[in-house]
Parts: sequence; C-alpha cells; structure tokens
Amino acid sequence: MSIDPLLQLLRRKARHTHQELAELLSLSEDEVKSRIAAWEKNGTILGYQAVVDAEQAGDDDVSAFIEVKVTPERGGGFDRLAMRIARFDQVVSCYLASGGYDLMVVVEGSDLREVARFVSEKLSSMEGVISTATHFRLKTYKENGFLFEEQGGPERLAVSP
Repeated sequence: MSIDPLLQLLRRKARHTHQELAELLSLSEDEVKSRIAAWEKNGTILGYQAVVDAEQAGDDDVSAFIEVKVTPERGGGFDRLAMRIARFDQVVSCYLASGGYDLMVVVEGSDLREVARFVSEKLSSMEGVISTATHFRLKTYKENGFLFEEQGGPERLAVSP
C-alpha cells in the first residue's frame, strides 16, 4: 500500500493551504480539512517542522550521528532500550537500522564536548549498550528533501592547464 497523496504533499510542504491542497488533488477543501484533522487526532501526523539552514540562522549547535550496538532485551527486543534512549533531550532522532549496528541515534549539543559527555556519561553507560561510534555532521547538503545550495559560487571547479 502506498502513502496517501495528501500525506505526500504535506511531507514536502506542510505550508500549503487547505485550498491549495484541495486544488492539487481534486478534492473539496472540507475533505482535506477533515482528513488532516483525523490524521492529527489518530497520531498519523505527529507535528509540523520547518527545515532550517543552521548556518544562515547563526545556529552553532553540533549534530552527531551515533551508531549504537545493543543487546536486545528478552521480551522487549530493541524497543524498550531504543525508547529509553529516544527520551533523552539531546536525542533528535532514533532509528532501528540494519547492518553493522542496531540503532542510529542523532543528537545535538551546544559543542563537541557536550555531545561527547552525553555519549560517555549517558548513552555508553546504559545497560544493554555494547558499543557506540560517533560521527559529527560537518556540512549539510540535503535534509528532508530540501537542498542546501551554496549561494554565488560556481557549480564546477575551474579547470586550469
């Protein structure tokens, strides 16, 4: 089953008006309003966010992607430990992943030391956490479908003889 076209539009640009969404999908405005209200009520839509260019906004926070290997809990698998990790204020996102680690955790802090303290004092010391590998975000090229294009510079490097 594929995702509802109305949800797809909201994912790409949540600031469409109900009227614009109705016109794009050949629906009535009332139908769009009621479907969105139902999704908000049942938890399909959890919230709305702006995608912000941190550099443009003067945001100096540090983001890190942390690979976490864990021991699944008897009767709870990965879920209970993942939810305990996800509840930390520093955690922006937490995903169960395939591959060489179990969880991908995205954290933010005011500087490298704050992220390092979180990893060493809170995350790594949790019962069930086997190991972590931290990767700091250096630059964002695309986030949630939005390209972060550099302003002014040439798209290609100049070739010199």
